Amino acid sequence: MLVEPQQLDLFSPPPPTPALKQEQLVMDADALLKWKSQITAYQQRVRESLAPQQTALFNLTPVHCDPERIDPFTLKLVPMSFYRMPADSPGESCLYFVRDTTAEIVLYIGETCRSNKRWKGVHDCKRYVEKYLELHYRYKMTATVNMSFWWDAPIKTRPRQQLELALIQKWRSPFNKEMWEKYGQPFG
Repeated sequence: MLVEPQQLDLFSPPPPTPALKQEQLVMDADALLKWKSQITAYQQRVRESLAPQQTALFNLTPVHCDPERIDPFTLKLVPMSFYRMPADSPGESCLYFVRDTTAEIVLYIGETCRSNKRWKGVHDCKRYVEKYLELHYRYKMTATVNMSFWWDAPIKTRPRQQLELALIQKWRSPFNKEMWEKYGQPFG
């Protein structure tokens, strides 16, 4: 006697139902402009208030990792696709800045000890940048996202992370989770 496979099921599977999709809210053009102008205005005030470098009477060793001396807007730009280029080493310790150079905004600040590998895998900021650019394209607005690196970062992880946090708090980079309460998470 042949046993049918269905005969062993105690309960029949529930009928498939369409998944309820949450409606995703999309920022309108005016809200995007207001969001960006708020960030730009703040970051420009920070730049204008950067302390001028004072010469000392005595040869005091300056703190080279002083967040007040790091201006991401003066660093050399590289394209966002930098991580696709071949590399012969895992890279160095650094801080990196994701910037919209059209709007003059620091969008994200990060740290790594492996500059050539950090962006090869999954990184939430890549998704935020993608959504940020998609929204600009939707409204036919210009945005140019690039990166810059600061190579004098501490080699030890903890001091590098402390410097990263100080810079996030100083520049209020909106893609960093520490600023989501302030700016929301429209691209997350």
